[in-house]
Amino acid sequence: MATNGTVKFFNQSRGFGFVTPEDGSKDVFVHVTALEAAGIPSIDEGDKITFDIEDDERGRGKQATNVQLAQ
Repeated sequence: MATNGTVKFFNQSRGFGFVTPEDGSKDVFVHVTALEAAGIPSIDEGDKITFDIEDDERGRGKQATNVQLAQ
């Protein structure tokens, strides 16, 4: 299910950041590979995005996948 959120921060040089979901739930990790898969060159603090939430493969919590810039 797609979730709307706002980019809390994204460190371009390190390739990761966090997104705050609109529903007030815990911040979600976003990695540069999720952006690359969506064809998004970069995101900045305050950008609105839509994403799916999955468990991190390494068991470190939740991460954003299927990222799209919100219209």
